[in-house]
Amino acid sequence: MLSFSAQQIALMIQGKIEGDAAVSVNQFGKIESAQAGEISFLANPKYEDFLYLSKASIVIVNESLELKKPVSATLIRVPDAYAAFATLLTKYQALKTQNLTGIQTPSFIAPSAKLGKDHYVAAFAYISEGVKIGDQVKIFSNVVIGDNVVIGNNVILHPGVVIYADCVLGNNITIHAGAIIGSDGFGFAPTADGSYQKVPQLGNVLIEDDVEIGANTTIDRATIGSTIIKKGVKLDNLVQIAHNVEVGQHTVIAAQVGLSGSTKVGKGVMMGGQAGAAGHLSIADGVKVAARSGITKTIEKVNATVTGFPAAEHSTALRSQIHLKNLPNLEKRVKELEILVQQLTQKG
Repeated sequence: MLSFSAQQIALMIQGKIEGDAAVSVNQFGKIESAQAGEISFLANPKYEDFLYLSKASIVIVNESLELKKPVSATLIRVPDAYAAFATLLTKYQALKTQNLTGIQTPSFIAPSAKLGKDHYVAAFAYISEGVKIGDQVKIFSNVVIGDNVVIGNNVILHPGVVIYADCVLGNNITIHAGAIIGSDGFGFAPTADGSYQKVPQLGNVLIEDDVEIGANTTIDRATIGSTIIKKGVKLDNLVQIAHNVEVGQHTVIAAQVGLSGSTKVGKGVMMGGQAGAAGHLSIADGVKVAARSGITKTIEKVNATVTGFPAAEHSTALRSQIHLKNLPNLEKRVKELEILVQQLTQKG
């Protein structure tokens, strides 16, 4: 287990120390339950009370935090505690894996495959013909890499990842366990007898730099051309990306989202869990899609927030929900008015 002093951590995250710079930690902990020897962070004011009770040895806090009581922990002040803690976790993870090098057995590497420097191939990995792999790539057990796949530098493929033939991955990519890259797109043509004929999926998947893909996510290869995941995209677990989809730079997509074929997602889009989009439509840059929303037509307005099914602008959707809740009362009033009109007509 790696151990770091407050001084070393402060250097990593460019923070200022309040307290004992020599105190060391070797574990991470939540602010409400951390113990001695652990480091935690406080970013949300809602959890501030735990800071004064915490047994953590080190706590990362915002520069702006004004203490209301004494604290026992050494504090490291930074402009953004959450971002600094994320940076620390990233560096810690890199340190844990940097010594993983070499090729374990049994594993299979085709004679025509080319691997860069400082690579790691775990037992039971399979690397096919014509594969090109860059430097500092970590390939864990039961990973399968198909023919002619190209992989850049500093890529991590966790156990059970499958990369189908001809797909291209850039640099600084992490793909978590069980993800499938390049499986066939869902292409079937109806025939005269009511059956379906499979349409061959001849394209590939192109993943640009700095992408992270969650466990059991699937990205289908294009029918022709490429399914494209652009730079900086973050996909959660259990996301389905269909054939010929394009996901713009720095878009984030939560679990169980489904994007149908040929959907074009702009840059900086945020999609909540279980949202979905029909095929052959576009989502503008910066759009925020609420959880479980269903997008049935193109969204052209940049930075719009949409919710509901079919998805509509957030304020419009909320008004619709209110009216929907009031429908029983409206129905009752209409019936009462009908009776009143009938009575007035009879009197006349």
